[in-house]
Amino acid sequence: MLPARNRMRRSTEFDATVKCGARAVQSDVVVYLRRRNHGNNGPRVGLIIGKAVGSAVDRHRVARRLRHAARSLLGDLDQSDLVVIRALPSSRQASSARLTQQLRSALRRGCELAGTRR
Repeated sequence: MLPARNRMRRSTEFDATVKCGARAVQSDVVVYLRRRNHGNNGPRVGLIIGKAVGSAVDRHRVARRLRHAARSLLGDLDQSDLVVIRALPSSRQASSARLTQQLRSALRRGCELAGTRR
C-alpha cells in the first residue's frame, strides 16, 4: 500500500500529469512523469486502471500489484515528482516482477525525457 502522503487524489493533478508529463510506454503499462517546481512533501503516484483491463476483480488485483511496485520505487523519485501509471489490458496477465521491472524501466525513461537522470 502507498503511504497517504504519496497518493495522488486530485483530478487536476492527474490531468496535468497526463497532459504535460513525459510519457514512457512499456508493453503492460504507460507511465507519465511530471516534475513540479515546488512541493517537497514527497512524490505522488496515481493509477488509471480502465475497464479494458478486465472485471472489477482483475482491476483491483492489477491495482494492488502496481501500488506495491510503485511503493518500492518511491526512493528513486524526486520529492516534487508526480507519476501516473496507466495499466494496459495485458497487465492482467503480467507477473508482479514483470510489472516492477517495467515500472522501473519506464521511470528511468521518464526521468531522461523530463531532463534529469536517475
